[in-house]
Amino acid sequence: MSHTSSRGEAPRETCLPPYQVVLADTDWDSLQTAFGNGECLPEVLARLLEPDPKVQVTALSQLGELVGHQNCIYEATAPVAMYVAGILTHPAAMTLRPYRNVPIRATLLSWLASTAYDASDEIVDRTEQYCPGLLTPGALVAAFRDLRPMLYRAVAPFLQDGHEDVREAAVIAALILAEHPALAEHRDHLAAHARRVLDTSSDDLNRRVAWKALEAWGHDVTGVEPFHEEPWDWGPHSDGRGDLEPPF
Repeated sequence: MSHTSSRGEAPRETCLPPYQVVLADTDWDSLQTAFGNGECLPEVLARLLEPDPKVQVTALSQLGELVGHQNCIYEATAPVAMYVAGILTHPAAMTLRPYRNVPIRATLLSWLASTAYDASDEIVDRTEQYCPGLLTPGALVAAFRDLRPMLYRAVAPFLQDGHEDVREAAVIAALILAEHPALAEHRDHLAAHARRVLDTSSDDLNRRVAWKALEAWGHDVTGVEPFHEEPWDWGPHSDGRGDLEPPF
């Protein structure tokens, strides 16, 4: 199902503000999280720029609990996502995670993908009957969905990244964000990336996202095994923790 309400409009601000501006100009104390207001968020967000990957990954895990608990969108979710997207080009995003030798940028992108998925068409379709009004203009989910073109612009440069994990994480995030009608022109280009994920990825959840995107966009997916597992716990702030589990 393709929604066409307020999210068919371009977001009021098309360029992602610098992460420093998001941090300084957001009234965090006034924003709801899963556990009270967001007064602790500036400190947690700052830890994403620490040179220690253990500190960075722990901070992302905390953010998942604070603004993505039970796969929900909170008042603080949008500015946190904007901050995370804004630091993708920061030198701290190139910190390598021990044992995995993967840049932390891949984990940041996976976090964005998971958060975007919590407001995706699939999740909204499944929950709107129990929580009517999710797409009412100004509602939390609708407002977050309006940010998708802005977030996509931050993710897109990494679709051709030289590191396989970063590249795949960027593709998954982009496929989810590209549900926004304003990003329809990018879908043919993204379809080639989705095919590559289906052909080469060993991650079943990522392959599911690629398969579902191709199916939704009218591409032939016959001959590709469909995915039947329920996606409710997908992502780094799910019970499974995904890419945020040790070893760090």
